[in-house]
Amino acid sequence: MLTASYAKINLFLELIGKLPNNYHQVNTILCSIDLFDLLNYELLESPEIILTCNIPSLVSTSNLVYKVASCLKEQFNIPAGIKIHLEKHIPVSAGLGGGSSNAANCILALNEIWQLNLSRTKMHKIASQFGSDINFFLEGGTAKGENRGEIIIKLPPILLNNILLVNPGLELSSAEAYKLAALPKKQEQLKFDPSNLIGSCFNRLESGIRSAYPVIDNIINTISNFGAKIAMMSGSGSTCFGIFDSKDDLIACQQYFDQKGFWTYATKTINISPR
Repeated sequence: MLTASYAKINLFLELIGKLPNNYHQVNTILCSIDLFDLLNYELLESPEIILTCNIPSLVSTSNLVYKVASCLKEQFNIPAGIKIHLEKHIPVSAGLGGGSSNAANCILALNEIWQLNLSRTKMHKIASQFGSDINFFLEGGTAKGENRGEIIIKLPPILLNNILLVNPGLELSSAEAYKLAALPKKQEQLKFDPSNLIGSCFNRLESGIRSAYPVIDNIINTISNFGAKIAMMSGSGSTCFGIFDSKDDLIACQQYFDQKGFWTYATKTINISPR
């Protein structure tokens, strides 16, 4: 079974407070984009789980794909094994949800391959054990994430073209991004208004990262200078994105960053349901 595992961008991310488990409580708007990894699943008669990847450093028992497969195999006493090949195209630790998307893809695929007959509710419960973004990728499209991000509310699709992703090759952990963020007072908290998209796009994590990493600040300023109507960081970074009215402006901006040696990708939001 060959499957696509789509990335996301956050159009909005606000911090509401701290939860008892010390996670941040968030209000975020996520959109699937047409950048994706590929995962190929091959059923094995022998009981082992084999993970391969075009990036050798990701072949590890700590990879979320391996963790999810191991959990499902053990929890449901599956005698058969599985070989999973992960072909990465989404940058790693980059605010695009690549690892979380891969984990959700694994839940959906193994539910089918191993005939687990899991309900949507059960899949969401399993997903929430492994991370905050995985639940979104079980649904895809456009959604609001609440609590620590694992409570997903589907929204009408926000379809945007001419989006440029720019990544400087800097891997940032979510833990560091949240540590650098200042928690706003209740009266300072912002809300997302889909009728005022340009005015609503915001990322509370961005300010701390821009201060700590001048390269991120420079990328966002440069994207704006090339004419983007929105220029911001996605999730916990380090990928930044610009949304352009003009395809020519996007191409000019992309060529500039390509010449600098940065990773870039021209994309759009998509309305999908993984399965």
